[in-house]
Amino acid sequence: MSPSISELRTKTQPESVTGRVNSEHWTADLYLRRISPYLTRILLPTGITPNGVTYLMILTGISISLAFSLPGVVGVLLALFLSQLQMLFDCVDGEIARWREKFSPAGIFLDKVGHYFAEALIPIAIGLRLMGDGDDYYLPFLGALLATLIVINKGLNDAVHVARAFSSLERLADKKAVIKRSLVSRLRSLANMIPVHRAYHSVEMTLIFSIAYLFGRLEEALLLLVVASPIVTLGHIVSILSSNRLKKSS
Repeated sequence: MSPSISELRTKTQPESVTGRVNSEHWTADLYLRRISPYLTRILLPTGITPNGVTYLMILTGISISLAFSLPGVVGVLLALFLSQLQMLFDCVDGEIARWREKFSPAGIFLDKVGHYFAEALIPIAIGLRLMGDGDDYYLPFLGALLATLIVINKGLNDAVHVARAFSSLERLADKKAVIKRSLVSRLRSLANMIPVHRAYHSVEMTLIFSIAYLFGRLEEALLLLVVASPIVTLGHIVSILSSNRLKKSS
């Protein structure tokens, strides 16, 4: 017998999951966690593994960039849909894992791979779309440059965990990092008021590029994200070094 939606919510959406600061996307908080148990309930009887759902998430994330390669508004609308579906699968794989109490390092690895692929390929697809049949080769270059900076910026978070593991420090809890009261903390508070760093996630990038396309400003959107990305990356490095994330937890 399939579990009820209430049972699924109780076991697969505990506070330890929905209350995460860095791992829980705002779309999950806003609406995806309300939808995901219904898809989880459908998939459970199929016998699909949590990693199987993660593979679906990876393929969906890659498909966002492929959708942007399609001409006209159809590709843009499809990319919007796929970006939401990717995040929905991202919720469901964990819910199936928690329901079956089946966890693995491979699942965490695949989840990381999925997000890296999705977020790096989107700007590359936009650069190629803008070039079209013309000779504006600098646009694919800018897309590739943005993809590289996105991967570097994402790698900084993983580098924190690698540094802690290599230093034999305990696993870092998913909560707000403590930053000493200083100029850095004030700048970080200001940055959180205008969360430019969120623009480099797959959902936000897809929204930005889709809106820009509708207003005929796709190239400007790409240029803006390229210009802002070194500042975001540098700010991320300073934020990490100024926090307690590389220190032993008290």
